[in-house]
Amino acid sequence: MRQMERRKFVTGAVGTVAGVMASAVMAGDAAAAVRDGALAGLPGGARDVLRSDLRGMWVATIENVDWPSKPGLSAAAQRAGLIAYLDEAVARRLNAVILQVRPSADALWPSPYEPWAKCLTGVQGKDPGWDPLGTAVQEAHSRGLELHAWFNPYRVANHADPSLLSARHPARLHPEWVVPYGGKLYYNPGLPEVRAFVQDAMLDAVRRYDIDAVHWDDYFYPYPVAGQSFADGAAYAKYGAGFPDRAAWRRSNTDKLVREMSERIKALKPAVRFGISPFGVWRNASTDPLGSRTEAGVQTYDDLYADTRGWIKKGWIDHVCPQLYWNIGFAPADYAALVPWWGEVVRGTGVDLFIGEALYKAGDPAQPAAWQDPAELSRHIGFAAAYDQVRGHVYFSGKSVVTDRIGAMDRVVADHYRTRARPPR
Repeated sequence: MRQMERRKFVTGAVGTVAGVMASAVMAGDAAAAVRDGALAGLPGGARDVLRSDLRGMWVATIENVDWPSKPGLSAAAQRAGLIAYLDEAVARRLNAVILQVRPSADALWPSPYEPWAKCLTGVQGKDPGWDPLGTAVQEAHSRGLELHAWFNPYRVANHADPSLLSARHPARLHPEWVVPYGGKLYYNPGLPEVRAFVQDAMLDAVRRYDIDAVHWDDYFYPYPVAGQSFADGAAYAKYGAGFPDRAAWRRSNTDKLVREMSERIKALKPAVRFGISPFGVWRNASTDPLGSRTEAGVQTYDDLYADTRGWIKKGWIDHVCPQLYWNIGFAPADYAALVPWWGEVVRGTGVDLFIGEALYKAGDPAQPAAWQDPAELSRHIGFAAAYDQVRGHVYFSGKSVVTDRIGAMDRVVADHYRTRARPPR
């Protein structure tokens, strides 16, 4: 997905954007270690063990961004590649892997709702000969890692040709559900039957596997494409009565998806958490005094019809992981301005705040000078540590954790992850 389009930032006119951790440390074990002096002489060590702190990495499967390394590998090779990512997480003293299991309205498990994912075999709907999600859950837990299942609710394809989909793909069986936009295909969020279907498809995985969390990214309504309109006029005419405008109706549709999914997860498996990783700017303060001191070209409330702040305040999600993919001092969206803003949003709500970190930018010559410094990411973790509401960090993405182009992840581990930590519960 070319570093995942969802993770790009638009500043102008709106456009397309060896291992220590064998098991999770329990508080009693950490307390005993401190009592016995085992952590003496390690600055911050006791705090790292005693506190709960999410340390995660995303593993993207869409278009084989991270894993599998290419489509069509044998089941044994695919499994080995997945295990390698889990072992890398252990080696980096991480404690959670967020695996993309529903990349494009297809599945990394034998779903009765949707076809097998194309990223596995190269042919959507073809059985890969094993169960990637089931294996990931089992192998992650055996290593003391949490496994968060990452779903994309509405994306159907990164192309606009329905004939390229599996013959039994729901989007082909129900073409009235689909909207082409920006050269891609999306399910229409304004249709109640679509909202029910995508929830059913995702909840199948919750029901069948011992996942620790349901994770959504920031694709609700698609990112705006200049000069194009999302063709949901018929749905708006049918269901939009009582709303002041189409934008309010669209936000209500997204609200319903989030609220309903939250309620259904809790009814099915109360221990499974529900988290969302939105684009890092809800609204600019110039648009709304409640917004952040930013001048972002995309605002989730206005452009993606996603009221991320509202979901937190209403308690519909258990954690939020905003993608704060900008360096400290980046004027349009300063990391140092956004961390405290999100901290204030979650304060007193019971919603955990994790920060999404742009490891993929470190050492990329196309990025600003700050990202050429291996210490930039470590400074992020140190800065966020001053805010009690921040309960951890998640790194995009797995391939960057492994390759660590300029040693930025090495620096984070050396500076901040000297000992193990438990994920927040």
